[in-house]
Parts: sequence; C-alpha cells; structure tokens
Amino acid sequence: MEEYTPDIVSIVDEEGKEHVFEELDRVETDKGRYVALLPLPENPDKITEEESELIILKVEEDDGEIYLCPIEDDNEFEEVGTIFEERLSELYDFEGNDEE
Repeated sequence: MEEYTPDIVSIVDEEGKEHVFEELDRVETDKGRYVALLPLPENPDKITEEESELIILKVEEDDGEIYLCPIEDDNEFEEVGTIFEERLSELYDFEGNDEE
C-alpha cells in the first residue's frame, strides 16, 4: 500500500503573509496552466474540522520566475473550474454556487 504524501505549496501574498496549500491537481489548456489548491489550516489538528474552499490559480512565468495568479476572466475561470470539478468530483463533494 502506497503512503500518501501531499504536495504542499507555500504562497506569499502582496502583504508578505505566507499561505500554505495542498496542491490537488494541475491542468493545461490552450489558454494556460492552472492549479487547484486546498488551503491548509494553521493548526493541523483542525484539518478535518474546517471546511475549505478550492482555490484555482493560473500559473504564469516571468523571467524564469513562476507566479500563481488569480484568473481575472470570468469565462476562463468557469471553464477551468468545470475541468477541475470533473477531475476531482470522485474525491471531493462540490456544493453548487448558491448566489442569489
């Protein structure tokens, strides 16, 4: 039996605060490369207690540096989000968007 070892990603935001995520999946489309991340709580004991929202970011490269950036285009985000939802639906229960 294989031991599960998650891919952990650390991101520093514009204010210099570090955020830690588990990388769940990666996809590449004709529009770019993307990652699906799950925020990890600061206290590991609360991993199963807290609900987390899937974070989808675009992978961009500038002068050899890799950056994870928000997807600004709504249609692009919807398209990529659907791809990740289909790929990850067996592992995670996705709730519908209840915006009214």
